Amino acid sequence: MRLPVFTRVIVASFLLAFVATPHAHAWGRDGHMMVNRLAAENLPAEVPYFLRNGNGVSVMEWMGPEPDRWKQRDAEPELVATQSPDHFFDYEWATWGATPCQSGTPDCNDGYKFPRKRYDFIHALAAAQAAHPTELKYIDTIGFQPWQVEEVWQRLKSDMREYRKLVAANGDTAPVQLAILFDAGWLGHYVGDGSQPLHLTIQYNGWQPSTPNPNGYTTEHKIHAQFESIYVSANIKPADVTPLVAATKPTDITDEWNQYFQYINHSHSLVEKVYQLEKTGAFTGAGTPEGKTFTEERLAAGAIELRDLIYSAWLHSADPVQEYHGPQ
Repeated sequence: MRLPVFTRVIVASFLLAFVATPHAHAWGRDGHMMVNRLAAENLPAEVPYFLRNGNGVSVMEWMGPEPDRWKQRDAEPELVATQSPDHFFDYEWATWGATPCQSGTPDCNDGYKFPRKRYDFIHALAAAQAAHPTELKYIDTIGFQPWQVEEVWQRLKSDMREYRKLVAANGDTAPVQLAILFDAGWLGHYVGDGSQPLHLTIQYNGWQPSTPNPNGYTTEHKIHAQFESIYVSANIKPADVTPLVAATKPTDITDEWNQYFQYINHSHSLVEKVYQLEKTGAFTGAGTPEGKTFTEERLAAGAIELRDLIYSAWLHSADPVQEYHGPQ
């Protein structure tokens, strides 16, 4: 395991408490809609117009909170159980399924190489659990956030490839436009989750009481919703975040897997900052200027990442591929 032994044992002993408390929604309805809308509004002109026009922006905005609508436990419990782990990634535990690596080697990010395929990660966790049953008791609540982003992004790129074929053949593109808008909006939810530091840590809703807490951060199960939903809805408007997104230039992401890990690793590095700000009252009521600046930057980071992933999916949908002709 990559964490210090003392930390591992302490955290493992209290993982059962984490399992009993499900992860909360990220950003809430308003934040997710903001991320999606700003990404769509700032797509470059190379991207097809139907993603950038009024209808496209409206659909993207509405789709922002869509995966959170799939969390109705009393109505769709099987769906909830299956898709909830796609929203988060408990990095401190996820390293059990990674391989230590040296900086500069392929797929190495902050000292860890994670499997690119979801089930390879699951198998790695299962093997680690078998080897360390006392320390790693549960693997079903660690989360699959980066794999969900990768898989939905690839769906988007695939549908964009079909759009290009239909345009070249002078075919009807209306159906595939619907698919692309759904893919892009769906992707936006998880990319937005990735900009929220509390979706990338075991400390997702109050500092765990039995882990070291020398700075006295809150242990109440309130900080998650207070930061991303209550505070955002009351204090952050799209106009506050728009200049931050507009000031950046769209980027072609040539290695989406590693770039996305760099994105979430940066978000994870800000976990303690959220708790520090909460301790000063930054997210209570009108909050503080520092809290507002921090929140705007995080929402802008989500919108920028989503814009660049959509843009890159469009560019790389033109890459040559071997045609699929069914089982051979």
